Amino acid sequence: MRTLLSKILLPLCLVISSFSAMAADIDSKNPYTMIQQVADQTFARFNADQSKIKADPNHLKTIISDELLPYVDYKYAAYTVLGRNLRQLSKAQRNDFSIAFKDYLVSTYATAFTEYTDQKIKFAPAKDFSNQKIVTVPVQVVSNGRPPINISFKVRKLKNGTWKAFDLVAEGVSLLQSKQSEIGGLIQRQGIDSVIKMLNEKAKAPIQAKTEKK
Repeated sequence: MRTLLSKILLPLCLVISSFSAMAADIDSKNPYTMIQQVADQTFARFNADQSKIKADPNHLKTIISDELLPYVDYKYAAYTVLGRNLRQLSKAQRNDFSIAFKDYLVSTYATAFTEYTDQKIKFAPAKDFSNQKIVTVPVQVVSNGRPPINISFKVRKLKNGTWKAFDLVAEGVSLLQSKQSEIGGLIQRQGIDSVIKMLNEKAKAPIQAKTEKK
């Protein structure tokens, strides 16, 4: 499971880590520029807070919560992961799962961020999205001596005209689909309360700093 998760999430931290300009106002009404600007803003914070991260790697969770999470539709993502199980849950259970899944995503992205390296990023040209409700933003991660990694961010338009990301697809592997398969089975076997507890425990787990190879 960890290998699959790394395959999906590590390209995200590579994208974020490839920008060094200062943070800018986020254009949340343009899905293409939003993805680039959020990446820029998140890494600007990451770069500025290096001393805090070295003192406490859990500070990465704060950065993800502050800079990245506002542009992620975590509730929509959580409901997508629940799939057919959604109809069987009470309003309170849906809310508890959404919050637990949000915190789990924060912890997961923060952990992935400990693995970043210097890569070059190529964004595909923006397309007309005026009549679209869901847009896929393709990105290519290029490393010296390695085949490029093709990833894409799925972004959806909200009722107020702004856009938020809800899924990440790396080399054809969707984060939400992989978690839907895993979590759906756990709900059937153990129940929703057990799954919520598990997600909360994973979210609270401390971030481990990457050990440098000698």
